[in-house]
Amino acid sequence: MTMTTDATRPVVAGLGEVLWDLLPEGRTLGGAPANLVYHARALGAEAVLVSAVGDDPAGREILDRLRAVGIDCRHVAVDREHPTGTVTVALGPKGVPQFTIHERVAWDFVPWDPALAELASRCDAVCYGSLAQRSPVTRRTIREFLKAVRAGCLRVFDINLRQAYYDRESIHALLLLSDVLKINDEEIPVVARLIGLMGGEAEWVDALFDRYPLRCVALTRGSRGSLLAARGERSVHPGIPAVNIADTVGAGDAFTASLVLGMLRKRPLDAINEAANRLAAFVCTQPGAMPDVPESLRNLL
Repeated sequence: MTMTTDATRPVVAGLGEVLWDLLPEGRTLGGAPANLVYHARALGAEAVLVSAVGDDPAGREILDRLRAVGIDCRHVAVDREHPTGTVTVALGPKGVPQFTIHERVAWDFVPWDPALAELASRCDAVCYGSLAQRSPVTRRTIREFLKAVRAGCLRVFDINLRQAYYDRESIHALLLLSDVLKINDEEIPVVARLIGLMGGEAEWVDALFDRYPLRCVALTRGSRGSLLAARGERSVHPGIPAVNIADTVGAGDAFTASLVLGMLRKRPLDAINEAANRLAAFVCTQPGAMPDVPESLRNLL
């Protein structure tokens, strides 16, 4: 399998939602694919977002902010019929977010067009989740994009279960199309029940490799670190001690960005796990999902 070398900037696309997180202290830019490409760019990628915003002040501000930090927004459609997406975020114990995701917004209607086929043909990695599957329009666009990627493109399913916006069919279908599954310790038992996996975490991971063409399963455990599993190889990280947590919004997306860049650069699993945990822990100390990333964390991979 041909992968990008260290001498070039990999092209990483995030497909799905971009929105405003309405936090208790004010609104911040968010959406898992947007968070992912933000951190991928900080780590050295050419970052491209595929999404949609409304033809409204909130949407124009999103585009201005993303462009200002160097994210390619040429594939963010402007929807004149639906508003820019918002999510009401209430923070529970230890800063863990609880989401109310508003429906029939622009990112539910991401259109497919020939320019996306061209982008897919040059991507080194593409990342997508389960939330955007709630809409038939965006679901179809994501599936078409995955069909159009070049051989060797790393297809990363960051499952990101939210509310009731998932089902067995969509999860099963995306697992069949994916090289990497990123999932957290609250999501994996839900997925295990949906697709009929037996046992505990270790057995679930083994069963995922048996059933699906996955190269890697990344299981995050919050403050308890993470497991990175490849076929015949495991890396366990105990986590970074929590200090001054602001919130955990976007920490998982930062982890995924490190995972993607580490795999594209063919780093050892232990090195990827260390870098991903360090970046995720840093994000937890900052409000919102897109803080400025210190140079020391940009160079771990």
